Amino acid sequence: MHETVSIAKAIADRNRIRVLAVLMKHEELCVCQITALLNLATPTVSRHMSILRGAGLVHSRKRGRWVHYQLSLEFPPLLRQWLVESLSGSPETEADLASLQRVLACDPGEICRCQRTRSVASNGRVAT
Repeated sequence: MHETVSIAKAIADRNRIRVLAVLMKHEELCVCQITALLNLATPTVSRHMSILRGAGLVHSRKRGRWVHYQLSLEFPPLLRQWLVESLSGSPETEADLASLQRVLACDPGEICRCQRTRSVASNGRVAT
């Protein structure tokens, strides 16, 4: 039962469902790409990803300073089916998929630099 509760809590957030939806369409994304897609602060995205990882829904791998996420191999098939059916035709999901194409067209390093610059401009210091 613990696993079921953990998964239910993990998908009880709109932004986490958005991440799962795009990861079902694109095999792997780095945290900077997810941050750009959701238009949220990096620490907020990291927290969301930590919750998804804790529920066993996503897997992360670190490559240098980059953290990449993909759906877990143990991603429940019934959850995938439910998400596909319930999000099909959703204007927000369609907008996210269109935004994803724009994000994927950019160099991840450039996205990360832009996010750091925005962070410095908003609070006067570089986020770590």
